[in-house]
Amino acid sequence: MSTEVPTRAGAKAGQATHHMPGRESADRKQVTQGRWASLLLAPTLVLLAVVIVYPIVNAVVMSFQKDAGLDPATGFFVQGGFAGFDNYIHWLGQQCNGTACPPGTLGAQFWSAMGTTFFFTIVTVILETVLGFWMAVIMSRTFRGRAAVRAAVLVPWAIPTAVTAKLFVFVFAFEGIVNKLFGSQILWTGSEWPAKWAIVISDVWKTTPFMALLILAGLQLIPDEVYEAAKVDGASAWQRFTQITLPLVKPALMVAILFRTLDVLRMYDLPAIMTGGANNTTTLSILVVDQIREGFNSAGAISTLTFLTVFLVAFIFVRFLGANAVGAATSSGKK
Repeated sequence: MSTEVPTRAGAKAGQATHHMPGRESADRKQVTQGRWASLLLAPTLVLLAVVIVYPIVNAVVMSFQKDAGLDPATGFFVQGGFAGFDNYIHWLGQQCNGTACPPGTLGAQFWSAMGTTFFFTIVTVILETVLGFWMAVIMSRTFRGRAAVRAAVLVPWAIPTAVTAKLFVFVFAFEGIVNKLFGSQILWTGSEWPAKWAIVISDVWKTTPFMALLILAGLQLIPDEVYEAAKVDGASAWQRFTQITLPLVKPALMVAILFRTLDVLRMYDLPAIMTGGANNTTTLSILVVDQIREGFNSAGAISTLTFLTVFLVAFIFVRFLGANAVGAATSSGKK
């Protein structure tokens, strides 16, 4: 007994002294990796701060400043100063004393652009979701030439937006393909609703493949065994779609809808090139660019309002509608 106990104690002490250097080495390695990670990420973080954070902060600061111009009282040119919330009050239309703002005022321009932007957002996202889901279901099946079909579907999405806009300018021209095909004489870009629907059709044609690609990625994560088991249990095609496909593809679907919604809320290229914002097709982004030519500080206010609108929509999607890409990836990884 007396000889065995010291031996065990010595063995434990030897093990402790044997493992301590290895543990210290692992801790030192972890600290070194953390330092290298910080050094490698630092340029990217600095670049993001310069490209994203600084413009946002600068726009907010400018939105509280007056634009330089002529003083109505004296007629002299004066430099801008602190304006408080005057720029926001003008854009929100509160200078109209509670009545409807007459056409041409800042408030009327803002709310008109807001309504047009949300019209494009709601209509195009709904159409792109339905068509994209249909295309994704077709491309997820096994058939001859599936790879060629997938490649062909992505062609519209690969075309630059400016090129797409000029293409549809010719398509919807008075003597263009659409009027020739249907025998109509519609001046598509010359009145409000034809111009709006021309922009909607152009956007749907271009970005539906993007929706289809994201939804297809979600469909491919569903095991075939689930559908086979449902068939054995006697589930119809509609039941398999509503009880299996929709619930399992919901994370990818919500992320796709979120991306497209945020993208359309910032729409500029298509309406700017196709109509120039005429005939009530001015979006918030077009309004910001037009206002920059008149005053940077006033444009800073409208750009801040646009940023808050986009941020609020993104918050609603992530918080209440489950469009959380990180959470979806984490939950799928746990499964």
